[in-house]
Amino acid sequence: MSDIQTLSDGLTAAVEAASASTLTVDARRKFPASGIAYAADLVLTADHVVTREEDIRVGLPDGNSVSATLAGRDPGSDLALLRLNEKILTPAKTNPNPKIGQIVLALGRPSTAGVQASFGIVNAISGPARTWRGGLLDQFLQTETVPYPGFSGGPLIDATGAVLGLNTSGLTRGEALTIPVRVAWSIAEALAQHGSVKRGYLGVRTQPVETGLLILWLEKDGPAEKGGLLVGDILAKVNDHILHDADDLFAALTSDTVGQSTAIEILRGGQVQTVHITVGERK
Repeated sequence: MSDIQTLSDGLTAAVEAASASTLTVDARRKFPASGIAYAADLVLTADHVVTREEDIRVGLPDGNSVSATLAGRDPGSDLALLRLNEKILTPAKTNPNPKIGQIVLALGRPSTAGVQASFGIVNAISGPARTWRGGLLDQFLQTETVPYPGFSGGPLIDATGAVLGLNTSGLTRGEALTIPVRVAWSIAEALAQHGSVKRGYLGVRTQPVETGLLILWLEKDGPAEKGGLLVGDILAKVNDHILHDADDLFAALTSDTVGQSTAIEILRGGQVQTVHITVGERK
């Protein structure tokens, strides 16, 4: 058997393995999209393909469909989680370690005709980056796969059929990206538990300077003002996360910091100080 035939057979087997957890998501007026079995009763998909919160249907690999409800959504990361009434799904196997140059397949199941696939490689691993939906992704993948209609919400898989991430065209205008499984699964866990993703804020406007972020403005009665920060202070670190720009601050104020007293290192009058501020929740 030739090397090409061996590769071809391997990719076919990968698609067959991953198809068991690749689903149809019918939650918008136009054609359906795709989803991934996150748990036996939970489907992770792209938020932008869920335009109605009632009469949601999930198409199964056997051709049948079941009703689902919206368990939670996070527009900033373009992720939504759907819940079934029964635990009947085959949760996806995952690979949290994508590599540049890796052979991958983008899968979708936008209809009852069966799973569809697109071949390519991972050509970039980037991030953190802001999305036009107002969020910040710690990491995203760019691939050479073709994002066919209805592929949003479907998986990017490796040559064994393990899920590397969730594909979506809803994070940028005109380009499909993949949210790595490490990021997507973490957000899915928060959605399953809370229905949303908490994000922290201090209530400041800043400007990057050589030593951190110079505070230009404080929200009246905001977390930063209540915590004793002043205009002219320079934010250097949040919980040991060094701050170079506003995205660094955004990334440091994770859901774990919301409502918690958080150590913030500042420069004030040329002196290093550590203050503790109770982080607020971004609305």
